[in-house]
Amino acid sequence: MDESETRSPRTLETVARACDVIDALEELDGAGVTELADYLGTSKSSMYTYLSTLREKQLVVKSGDTYRLSLQFLYLGKSVRHNHPLYEHGKQQVDRLAEESGEYAHLMCEQHGLERNIYKAAGENAVGDEYHTLKQQRADYLHFTATGKAVLAHLPERRVEAIVDRYGLGRNTERTITNSDALFAELEDIRERGYAINDEEEVKGIRAIGAPVRDEDGVVLGAISVSGPTGRIDGELFTDTLPDLVMRSANVIEANINMSSASRTL
Repeated sequence: MDESETRSPRTLETVARACDVIDALEELDGAGVTELADYLGTSKSSMYTYLSTLREKQLVVKSGDTYRLSLQFLYLGKSVRHNHPLYEHGKQQVDRLAEESGEYAHLMCEQHGLERNIYKAAGENAVGDEYHTLKQQRADYLHFTATGKAVLAHLPERRVEAIVDRYGLGRNTERTITNSDALFAELEDIRERGYAINDEEEVKGIRAIGAPVRDEDGVVLGAISVSGPTGRIDGELFTDTLPDLVMRSANVIEANINMSSASRTL
């Protein structure tokens, strides 16, 4: 039996509420007991207990009457990222892709049906520093990014359906795919050509090309992409040059991951 099945609903609810407090502190950029209690719809006495426990575990710090997340999350985040195989074997290729294209390059994986950006690098002509920095600080939907669609194209169909059912197909621009039939048709095209495109579907005026990274069994691990202004990513660069460059980068990451896995069996 899974450990979670042996826990009481009360214990699980307590853990869930503690996670809600952490999320609220991040969203509010710090808050007092009363503000947090009102925000989460709980009593001040209960909120104080949660905050005291999180503070004791060094996950929260207090300054005056304001509670904030501690730097422990910084260390946890860096540890998670550095131990992720995509980061370990893909960082160098993202740096190289950014340098060769002159644009922004990204490395991502899917978790819980959302896009999680692991690493980014900026080429000499890259634009949108603030936006790309924010992309690393939040999970995003998969259906309007090149990396997200590259991953969706190589997930089992039932899993894609479950993701769409849970999160929907929200519109970012007038070019965003918001119909499931259109999405599945595009995913088929992506599988045939080997890469995905984001043609102003996430941000107007920005295009991106993404390619999946898969293991030796064909299981999709994540994706790598390059993005930039439509005025530069156009014509043959958009249809041939950058797709070839992105797919080659993905292939090198795959080779590094698979060779590392093989070396452990020697």
